[in-house]
Amino acid sequence: MERPTRGGTKVTYPRQQADSRLIAGENAPTIMPQKLLSVLKLGRCSHEFSWPRRDSSGRYYQVCLLCAAEYNYDWKTMRRTERVDSRETSVHRPSHPREARPTWTPRARRLAVDLAVRYRAKNMSTWYTGVIDNISQSGVLLHGNHHFPLNTLVEMVFEMPEEISGQKESRVLCQGRVIRHKAAVRTKERPDLAASILDYKFLHKPQA
Repeated sequence: MERPTRGGTKVTYPRQQADSRLIAGENAPTIMPQKLLSVLKLGRCSHEFSWPRRDSSGRYYQVCLLCAAEYNYDWKTMRRTERVDSRETSVHRPSHPREARPTWTPRARRLAVDLAVRYRAKNMSTWYTGVIDNISQSGVLLHGNHHFPLNTLVEMVFEMPEEISGQKESRVLCQGRVIRHKAAVRTKERPDLAASILDYKFLHKPQA
């Protein structure tokens, strides 16, 4: 292949080299393996959800601790509903001053469970054992072999139900606060302890 120049001198390109440039294209985009992998992973998060949170409008929602996806949460059915844009959490319609407000609050639905739990006062070395009877938006109710004063910060390790965590067999370490307790009346009874849940994290099994 020959191209003339202004001075009359011609420049010759090997035909094989010119053809290869046309086939490959000098400006052809290159697909990086890392980018391809990230595209393949989109929408495939296994979702590990936080404890349902409440925004300033009273709406409950959950955030995935892995991908930050946000879903509304309905405590009446104990289910996640539609996915929402995280920007919507800061936008809400203020209540009208003349709006009728309920004079009573119905009791929150409780998820009846029978879960073994280990609990202790936060940052203390001694763990106690017990059984969680139910879980609701206010926290957990457990029977244990030790009780703490009101407002004590506690740590609890148990298997969070899939209805809340989004995962099967998901052991979590909860941070909570004692909101009610009742000492045992009879010797054979174990004291009741109700604790709110402030937050929790998943305890993953180490990979072999």
